[in-house]
Amino acid sequence: MIDHLLPLLVAAPLLASALPLFVAVRSRWLARWLTVTALVGQFALAAVLAWVVYATGSVSYVVGSIPAAFGIGLFADRLTATLGLLVASGALAALLTDDGSRSGPEYALWLLFVAGLSGVVVTADVFNLYVFLEISGLAAYAMVASARGVDPALAALKYLLVGTVGATLYLLGVGYAFVATGTLAVADLAPGLAAAGHDSTLVVTAFVLMVLGLSVKLALFPLHAWKPDAYAAARPTVATVLAALGSTVAGYALVRIVYDAFTVAFFEAVPALRILLVVAGATSVVAGGLLALRARDVRRLLAYSSVSQFGLFGLGVALATPLSVTGALVVLIGHAVAKGGLFVAVGSVARRHDATVVEDYAGLGDREPLTAAAVAVLGVSLVGLPPTVGFAGKWYLALGAIEAGSWLVATVVLASTMLSLAYVGRLVERCYRGGADAASPARLSTDGGRVRAIAPVIVVGAAVLIVALGLGSSALAAWFEPVVEGWL
Repeated sequence: MIDHLLPLLVAAPLLASALPLFVAVRSRWLARWLTVTALVGQFALAAVLAWVVYATGSVSYVVGSIPAAFGIGLFADRLTATLGLLVASGALAALLTDDGSRSGPEYALWLLFVAGLSGVVVTADVFNLYVFLEISGLAAYAMVASARGVDPALAALKYLLVGTVGATLYLLGVGYAFVATGTLAVADLAPGLAAAGHDSTLVVTAFVLMVLGLSVKLALFPLHAWKPDAYAAARPTVATVLAALGSTVAGYALVRIVYDAFTVAFFEAVPALRILLVVAGATSVVAGGLLALRARDVRRLLAYSSVSQFGLFGLGVALATPLSVTGALVVLIGHAVAKGGLFVAVGSVARRHDATVVEDYAGLGDREPLTAAAVAVLGVSLVGLPPTVGFAGKWYLALGAIEAGSWLVATVVLASTMLSLAYVGRLVERCYRGGADAASPARLSTDGGRVRAIAPVIVVGAAVLIVALGLGSSALAAWFEPVVEGWL
């Protein structure tokens, strides 16, 4: 059974995605709860996998008798287990806040999205990573378009076009890597790329194309144009999973490709590309923060904030020191939890108070004190203040920058704190100043109160988790330590 955990993590939601299509004809309610049940099962599988990895170490699996160099290889270590749990729990929590008005195909897309992300997390070869990225991407495009109106359709089209370009660039890079090494398995690519010469044209081209393609999925500046439109136009629950999981899993793929396939020796052989990554990350941090400062729509503000946060992640990956890479991983996990909670809160506030822009949040602290307090805590994590996990991530990044002698990166990390304090402070200040009568009048939601009850619980739970991860950041870093040591 243990040997089959990895393929089950992908196959279970993939097969379950067919069920809502059949039962929704008779009962939309049944389709919803079948989807919820499938996600509960997915979480259970991810939890068992995490326990197995903790108890026995890394786990691998090869589907069928096809050689691993060309077949479907699967792999899990502590980082994989963490992302698996994050995908399953994030998708389940977001779906619980849905108003139940989805159709069968929409529930099917939700499960396909989870299957694709889970595949990216556990795959052990670069071509199947592309396949799973496309499965999750196509599901995401359709989920964005499922909202009614012209804006969601245009946002989905832009998302589709930009995402296709990113996937194509990545696939071209896979082709160059295959020509250089004759293998697609990540474990075999590392020695193969070294034998071909890290500074050879083939290997450098493969790296540039693969990283550029994944940077589109991450939405690093200036490849970010699809993200604000998609987040603002999609249904609130769809925006939640895109913000919490979509780019997070792309970041996971990036760090896997850089350190498992190309290894830190590539940066030593081609230092110019490390410098380019640092410049790209720093630019994304500053540009994303400035764009967030100008945003009025709350979902766009949070989208631009993600551009900045993933810039920090890119800086940690590029510096390639144990502290900086640990900081990048902590930032990745902390950002996913914070953004997931914030988007659940934004969706709930929009449904209950018709509030979509920063000015509409005036007096939220009076009407919904728990939600407002949770939003403040989650925002503090984005800023990077103690005792949240956002502070821990930035602390490790700053120490890593100092360790590497890069005072520029340390300055950028500090600047990101100042910028995020400005745009998060604007939102939090509005929640607690202005008075309830200055805000848009509250209105009853149309879900019979179920969403109104669940959403605040999830938002408060995310805020508690953010603080718990911050207080336990040393344990989180220790959990990732074997993975980071294996890379560096």
